[in-house]
Amino acid sequence: MRKVFAAAMLLAVGACASPRTALPVGPAAYAVVPAPTSAAPTDYRIGALDELTITVFREPDLSRERLRVDAAGTLLFPLIGTVRAGGKTSEELAAEITARLDARFVRNPQVTVAILTSQSQRVTVEGSVRAPGVYEIGGNATLLEALARAQSPTDTAKLSEVIVFRTVAGQRMGAVFDLRRIRVGLDADPRILGGDTVVVGFSQVKGVFRDFLSAAPLLAIFRPF
Repeated sequence: MRKVFAAAMLLAVGACASPRTALPVGPAAYAVVPAPTSAAPTDYRIGALDELTITVFREPDLSRERLRVDAAGTLLFPLIGTVRAGGKTSEELAAEITARLDARFVRNPQVTVAILTSQSQRVTVEGSVRAPGVYEIGGNATLLEALARAQSPTDTAKLSEVIVFRTVAGQRMGAVFDLRRIRVGLDADPRILGGDTVVVGFSQVKGVFRDFLSAAPLLAIFRPF
């Protein structure tokens, strides 16, 4: 039994290559994915596939009840054509449309923008969780909340290797967090944003040990004396 168990452990250790060596950990991880601050949250930024209502006061022909932002973050608006909406707040988008209409077409337009549905307020949770998938999140969501929506890590999850991927200024970045330290309050619970991807690592040691115990009765390793 000892020989079989030792062989299983050696196999697990040999398979424990980890991506964390290539990604920031500890304090450097929070530079990529910061924890929430006590300051008021920033206004929501419009994202691809969000659906908007745009109203031009006393101009029903220009108003749109449902207008979807395309995958590139732009939309088509009457008279002025293509408008970049992605990355703007509703107030910023309204100000741009106002300025472009006022320059040529409508005198002193009053434009309001409201967000009907937000596709970009979703997070993808993958890896060693009980219910991987895409989940809606609120504006103040954290890593623990995102994992709770995926019904928490599995018994074979590598809790010291929870990776958050995020696009920052057009560049795909990642950071590694230790869920054990976050759960007991030693590390802050990082804020999760729409569009993030959370990947929980798999522990080869736990997995092999689980398989070892499952197979033990079949191998007749544990026998009464």
